[in-house]
Amino acid sequence: MAEKTYLTAPDPKETRFPRGVPFIIGNELAERFSFYGMKGILVIFMTTYLLGPDGELATMNREEALTVYHLFTMSAYFFPMLGALIADIFLGKYRTILWLSLLYCVGHGSLALMDIAPHHFGIGMKPFLFAGLALIAMGSGAIKPCVSAHVGDQFGTGNKHMLTKIFNWFYFSINIGAASSMILTPIFLQGIKIGTDQATGDPIMFGGPWLAFGVPGVLMAIATFLFWMGRNVFVHVPAAGLDAFMKETFSRDGLRAILNLIPLFMIFVPVFWAIFDQTGSAWVLQAEQMNPYLGTHVVLPSQVQAVNPVLILIGIPVFTYVIYPLGDKIWKLTPLRKVGIGFIFTAAAFALSAIIETRITNQTSNVISSMWATFTPEQLAAHPMPTKMTDAIRIVKELGWTPTDTAPFLADMPHISWQLLAYLILTAGEIMVSIVCLEFAYTQSPKKMKSFIMGIYMLGISLGNLYVAGVNFFMDKTRDEAGNTPLDGANYYWFFSGLMVATLVVYVVYTQFYKGKTYIQGEDDDIAEAESEAEGTGVG
Repeated sequence: MAEKTYLTAPDPKETRFPRGVPFIIGNELAERFSFYGMKGILVIFMTTYLLGPDGELATMNREEALTVYHLFTMSAYFFPMLGALIADIFLGKYRTILWLSLLYCVGHGSLALMDIAPHHFGIGMKPFLFAGLALIAMGSGAIKPCVSAHVGDQFGTGNKHMLTKIFNWFYFSINIGAASSMILTPIFLQGIKIGTDQATGDPIMFGGPWLAFGVPGVLMAIATFLFWMGRNVFVHVPAAGLDAFMKETFSRDGLRAILNLIPLFMIFVPVFWAIFDQTGSAWVLQAEQMNPYLGTHVVLPSQVQAVNPVLILIGIPVFTYVIYPLGDKIWKLTPLRKVGIGFIFTAAAFALSAIIETRITNQTSNVISSMWATFTPEQLAAHPMPTKMTDAIRIVKELGWTPTDTAPFLADMPHISWQLLAYLILTAGEIMVSIVCLEFAYTQSPKKMKSFIMGIYMLGISLGNLYVAGVNFFMDKTRDEAGNTPLDGANYYWFFSGLMVATLVVYVVYTQFYKGKTYIQGEDDDIAEAESEAEGTGVG
């Protein structure tokens, strides 16, 4: 039987919405639920639930957990380069996404099996944790540049005007998946009360790590199935092959795109991601030390992250239909100008975090004293009162305290709403940096290099997380005898905020010299040459 043939280029006369896009959007929603659901609880899991071979707690300290978290995120954004090369040279985007999604599913399965490791295999959770994270990093990473480039491939000359809106709605679907998973998986991890033990009076809980990591795995399987269902209506742009890829890469246009975009994606944008990706690490640990009450409801530390995708869902239409059109009337908001403004918001968000941390430090002594006043003599002997709130939280978690148990003692700490304000500021930065860069990476790269250029962009995200992992590794290794580091407390946040400001200054200079070119599938290379000048307009 002859192999089924697919449409390999968009119809230039098609002016409607491409038929394959809904399948991509559905796939992305489910896949992002799986990724952010797992990633959102990772730090709390490593500092609270991690077990050793005998079923005893074997948790990580703050710096260890942050190092692992950001090394994982770094890996998840390093493998896009490999996936991009596989897609552009060998398999094409569709087959690369489909086959590597299966590897992704196996990684989730490894995480879901962690619960049974100590009891059935006589080993700790760490081997399953690290194997699962490695497989997820390879699978999710390798498909990342292909999915967003595959979206763009569905559009041709007739409907290219919809590209900006579809990238916004593509990002919209990402954040529906992220928001729902960040609300639900922390609940699954802590467990859902389903009854009370009549003998002891203890609550009977349903859930734990197996459920918290298992549900994202199921969603990843659904994402893979949805993508396969769209195969007959997708535009399947074939792989260019090695010769064609190398020819285009080292052509005048290919080298221009690489030289233009590498400074943006490998120098400036990584600093944004070094800050943004700490919403799942440093900000979660900061939330543990804050007043978690919203009315009578206690917000779990991992759940605070859900405000970011919710704000994205609100912010995308607001920016697309209100802020950008109004802004264009005052000052033409080119992609590079949007990114520069986004950097300002990013620095401001972490500066607010530094102020929050200063207020936490000022209240720490009183809060720890009230917590330790409840200890038994045996507990006091085993756990002398610490001076840092992070150490106090770690100790009470080892004693079995839950966020609900600690909440009354944190009532005098800065309220969690302050971190919600920081999220609001950072989300504005994300809309103006992340979404704009996704579209910019696609439109500014030659046709046979689109996954490759997207891979370079994501390599910059990897580099940003490497910065954070390196900083935390350095902090962990340079503690003094009292356990202090140069970047303790608010200094940590001021360091990254200052780094973003310094990066912005250099970025303004870079934008004055940027001149690019727009490339759309199915469009002649010389079309839109003039309009690309506007896209390269500097910040100044």
